[in-house]
Amino acid sequence: MKDAQTSIPFMKMHGLGNDFVVIDSRDGGKVDAALAMAMADRHFGVGYDQLAELTVPMDGLADLHLTFWNSDGSQSAACGNATRCIAAWEMARRGTDALTITTDRGRLSARNAGEGMTSVNMGAPMLDWSDVPLASEMDTLHLPIDGDPVATGMGNPHCSFFVEDVATIDLAARGAEIEHHPLFPQRTNVQFVQVIGPDHLRMRVWERGAGVTLASGSSSCAVAVAAARRGLTGRRVRIDLDGGTLQVDWRDDGVWMTGPTAHVFDGVWHG
Repeated sequence: MKDAQTSIPFMKMHGLGNDFVVIDSRDGGKVDAALAMAMADRHFGVGYDQLAELTVPMDGLADLHLTFWNSDGSQSAACGNATRCIAAWEMARRGTDALTITTDRGRLSARNAGEGMTSVNMGAPMLDWSDVPLASEMDTLHLPIDGDPVATGMGNPHCSFFVEDVATIDLAARGAEIEHHPLFPQRTNVQFVQVIGPDHLRMRVWERGAGVTLASGSSSCAVAVAAARRGLTGRRVRIDLDGGTLQVDWRDDGVWMTGPTAHVFDGVWHG
């Protein structure tokens, strides 16, 4: 029989099919790269787009701290849909309608938006080349890459292409290629975006360290910012992804993202 210490309770959640393993380490335990990669395997593990670990915030001023892991064992400072899912679960557990969360991205605010929706303020976008970050100084609104993409930092780097029809894009091939483009020293998330109207976008996404995903919260925020900066939309947009729809509102206090969440099941990992 395996040692009981190797038994790790976890939750499986998703936001629009963007799925997560969530581990609550506030009572002890610690996720590392080896555990993250083992649980990520969809055949021999649990399977996820990202893993999120809950810990006690260091400053004692927030309600919880989140650390995000990709399926390749690397970390990400931001994961918008996981943040929304965990916020919904924690607010229900506490019986509150608002929450403060710290991440490597910074301090985030979450609230119950009603009708099964949860909103998270993902913070102000980073628009300077050094903050995205890019490899050298350049205009983030027009990158010197075929397709004229926009670079945006949301705690992780994003590269957004505006195209006529997202259905015609070979997402797996182009996403993998751009993720490792030399302009992005920390690699990048990649989005292909179709403008449907002045407040409506259609997006498909390749996530750094994860690959093709049905949705991405931080990518949705980055795309909303990029579209507004290009003058293609206003600052409040509906974004249709492969897994569903998010509402994104770029306000003076940050980029707010609103959408549904799902707590699928609880399990125990025997590593």
